[in-house]
Amino acid sequence: MRYIRYAHEDLKFWGMLLTDDLIQPLTAAPYQRGVPLGQPVPLMSVRLLAPCEPGKIVAIGKNYRDHIAEFDSDVPETPIIFIKPSTAVNDPGSPIVLPPPALSRRVDYECELAVLIGKRARHVPTAQAADYILGYTCLNDVTARDIQKQDGQWTRAKGFDGFAPIGPVVTDEVDPGRLAIRTRLNGKIKQESSTANQIWPVGELIAFITACMTLEPGDIVTTGTPSGVGPMQPGDDVEISIEGIGVLRNPVVAAH
Repeated sequence: MRYIRYAHEDLKFWGMLLTDDLIQPLTAAPYQRGVPLGQPVPLMSVRLLAPCEPGKIVAIGKNYRDHIAEFDSDVPETPIIFIKPSTAVNDPGSPIVLPPPALSRRVDYECELAVLIGKRARHVPTAQAADYILGYTCLNDVTARDIQKQDGQWTRAKGFDGFAPIGPVVTDEVDPGRLAIRTRLNGKIKQESSTANQIWPVGELIAFITACMTLEPGDIVTTGTPSGVGPMQPGDDVEISIEGIGVLRNPVVAAH
C-alpha cells in the first residue's frame, strides 16, 4: 500500500494511492483503522502534506560509516538517539525557512530513510520489528551545523520549525535494507548511497529504541544519513529521493 496525507478544499485527509494519479480518501489514518470514504480524487487536484502526524521524531545519528568519516568522528558502540519535535515536520513542496544569520550561517541537508510506526511498540525484539511498522518514507534531517558544533549536542540545531520535511508517500512495498538513497541540490547529486550501508538496520534500531522508550502509532524513526551533507542557501531547491518511495522536494528561503 501507498499512503498519503493531503489538503483538498480546505480539508485535510488521509488517502491511499490507487494509481500514480488517483487517491482513495480514508476516514482516518491507516494506523487508526481508517476505511475508504467517498469517491477517488485526482492527485493533481490536491496539495500533499507530510504523510504522518508524529508525537515525536526519534532520530539516529552516525549510522553510515562514510558520514562518520567525513566529520572525522568515531563509530559509536551503540546507536545515538536524539529527538526532533513534532513542530519540525514540514510538507512536500513547502519552504525550508533558514534561521536568521544571527542564529545560524550554515544549514545542511541530510537525506534519510524514515520509518512510520503503525502500532504501539515497547520492548520489541529485532525479529518482530516489521510487525510494528506501517511503512517507509523520505525525510530531510535539516541541521544548523554551526549550532550543532556550538552546542555540543543536537536538539536545537535540528529542532527548528520546518526542519523535518517528510514525504511524499508512506509505503510498505519496499525492502528497507537495500534502497538507493540520494540528495540533489539544484539538480546536482550531493549524496548517493544505499541503506545497505547502514551500521544498524531498521529492525535493530526499533529494538534499541523501544528498550528505553515507547513508540506510539504515528511516530517517526529516522535512520541516519550517508556522506555528502552540505549547506543550503536561499533560492536553492533540495530533493531527497529513495528508491521505491519517491522524491521529496522543498525550496529553501531566507527568514522574513
